[in-house]
Amino acid sequence: MNFSSAPERLLSTSVLVIGTGGAGLRASIELAQRGVQVLAVGKRRKHDAHTSLAAGGINAALGTMDPEDSWEQHAADTLRESYFLADPTIVETVARNAARGIEDLEQWGMPFAREEDGRISQRFFGAHKYRRTAYAGDYTGLEIQRTLMRRAAELNVPIIDTVYITRLLVADGTIFGAYGFDIVDGTPVQIHADAVILAAGGHTRIWRHTSSRRDENTGDSFRLAALAGARIRDAELVQFHPSGLLEPDDAAGTLVSEAARGEGGILTNALGERFMERYDPERMELSTRDRVALAGFTEVAEGRGTEKGGVYLDVSHLPRETIMEKLPRVYRTLIDLQMLDITTTKMEIAPTAHYSMGGVWVAPEDHGTGVNGLYAIGEASSGLHGANRLGGNSLIELLVYGRITGEHVAEYVRSLTDVHRDPAVVGLARNEMQSLLNGQGTESARRLQRELRNLMTEHAGVVRTEQGLQAGLAKLDHLEERARFVTAHPDIAGFDDLAHAYDLLGSLLAARATLECALERRETRGAHNRADFPTLDPSLQGNFVWSPGKGVSFETLAQAPESFRALAEAQAEDSVAGKLVE
Repeated sequence: MNFSSAPERLLSTSVLVIGTGGAGLRASIELAQRGVQVLAVGKRRKHDAHTSLAAGGINAALGTMDPEDSWEQHAADTLRESYFLADPTIVETVARNAARGIEDLEQWGMPFAREEDGRISQRFFGAHKYRRTAYAGDYTGLEIQRTLMRRAAELNVPIIDTVYITRLLVADGTIFGAYGFDIVDGTPVQIHADAVILAAGGHTRIWRHTSSRRDENTGDSFRLAALAGARIRDAELVQFHPSGLLEPDDAAGTLVSEAARGEGGILTNALGERFMERYDPERMELSTRDRVALAGFTEVAEGRGTEKGGVYLDVSHLPRETIMEKLPRVYRTLIDLQMLDITTTKMEIAPTAHYSMGGVWVAPEDHGTGVNGLYAIGEASSGLHGANRLGGNSLIELLVYGRITGEHVAEYVRSLTDVHRDPAVVGLARNEMQSLLNGQGTESARRLQRELRNLMTEHAGVVRTEQGLQAGLAKLDHLEERARFVTAHPDIAGFDDLAHAYDLLGSLLAARATLECALERRETRGAHNRADFPTLDPSLQGNFVWSPGKGVSFETLAQAPESFRALAEAQAEDSVAGKLVE
């Protein structure tokens, strides 16, 4: 298959949205509703975006169950759980606008669970003071994705879900489009656009155990933004979910919902000890995500783990009816992946990289990146979650900033008077792709990806040290050198090999940002555990920001407004009665 003979496609749109999950769709819908031409592109089937995996729920202080709830309390809970590393303005924007996000979904036919009198049901999630998590069974993300897909179809939003974007096109610090290829037939694609909204997810796939599936969340958002001149914030702040499966290999890290612990599941080590007694005797298995993940990691590290490097989660003592009613997805997942019946047999789990709490640096008012015409939303962006994400906040963030950013971008493109397109920049993107396809190198992108995932797991996992991070950076230097000799070999099945090569480039950049920022954060705060700096350092209450070639700088944070700062600083109410910790 001769790539060079394929004619380049040229597409043109006012706004290009990269990513067809919840964030990308919500922004596309807003633009379409405002009469602005938009094109959404993605590299996996639009019905199968990462958003569809979100089980638990979506937060808003609706007060349907607890009338005393307020946006201020939602903001306070979010800020406190972030270990005061979240941007207070972003936190306030999400909390204030959350109810509007739910209303939009309702209007478009979202099948929320409801009480008998028609109110939207809301349930507790860990670290929320009140019941504010709306849901649709344990398929909330899937239903949101379906609802947004339906609305986008009503508005005739064009979606191409076979385009892999490899570079953003920038001239004089201003976006003028993007470059990529069709993953099915390899056709190069040049897209002229007056603005680009980046909604292509995070970087959790660069660890060996991850809740992301193959070929998603490989760090492409980081690379696209950084090469265009944007900066990466909080790369070191990655949420490790306590319960990911260890087998089969190709699905390592698949989540066992925390509802399994919420319904009474117990954690034991290889010696049969219920080990949470050592780490949080009060809350036991219902402790916070970062604490349970650290506990599981410590048991394995100190030699009390299973042969495969995990611990056990057991729900087999629960009535079969309870399991089938409350944990149907977990039951089916274990049957499908391991032929294991959780009603009789315990599961083997380990912490799994779950969510990128950092991402592209964005301004709170519009999620602009500092590059004219470039915006980032969803898991690709940063600022809401800080050092620990509140369960249920990621889905509401998509809706709030999808709408607000869409609104600002509509104004931006309408105000543009001229756009400068630089053929040399297009040539650079074109040549990069040609060299990957026509190279003579013998390195395999897949093999290097596997080595990178092992490196990150060993040196930048749940617990980190200066020595380990330095060793990781030394190995990364070596992998980056070898990556220069990667050649993509398309075959009759398509251009997946070229996609893997670009996935690797994104992963290498995201790994460097993560390792270098983790080295600088010399403290333990939230999900970031430094064995050599076990306490929280008040002087580090700010963000580490990274750029290629320039490395890491530190930015202090503004004070949160009094309206919710005092609530956030008040002692957290630690009771777990009736709460899920999803």
